[in-house]
Amino acid sequence: MRDETVARNYAETLLEVAERHEGLEPFGEGIEVVARLIEENSGFRTFLETPRIAATDKKKVLRTAFGEQLPVTLLNFLFVLIDRRRQRLLREIASEYHTLVDERMNRERVDVTVAHTLDDPTVTLLEERLTGLLGRQAIARMRVKPRILGGVVVRAGDTIYDGSLRRRLDDMRRSLLTTNLVGGVET
Repeated sequence: MRDETVARNYAETLLEVAERHEGLEPFGEGIEVVARLIEENSGFRTFLETPRIAATDKKKVLRTAFGEQLPVTLLNFLFVLIDRRRQRLLREIASEYHTLVDERMNRERVDVTVAHTLDDPTVTLLEERLTGLLGRQAIARMRVKPRILGGVVVRAGDTIYDGSLRRRLDDMRRSLLTTNLVGGVET
């Protein structure tokens, strides 16, 4: 719980800095690049998180790797994280930052699960309908899971809208079993 609070505080600070400097989107893209590299490259993650490696060496590598790619202010923010030994929270900070930006811009990222890949016009239509339902701009993160058979499952925050064929069939099966157990079988 403490790490979540610390990550949220750093994300709020980063949001304030972004608003005063290069803007919300460049900072969001930049921190996402670094967070994704940490997530996907265990060697890089170990390098950044190992306390035996000097902070100056870590900063030098970050400057070489991202100096041309990231806003200078964002790079300095990463250096502060290293100085305070908070670089292990970078993925959480990035996530919290994106949440704060979405709140500020009245957006909500929703996880959408479908049985097969949807074409772009269908995704756009789905996002428009979800925007109307949620009252904020919906940004769909699409996932394909054939096991839902058909329909769509949407997760928006803590709410799940399950319109999958799998759930409907399960509901029908439960209903039939309950009817047979309670009322007997009609012939």
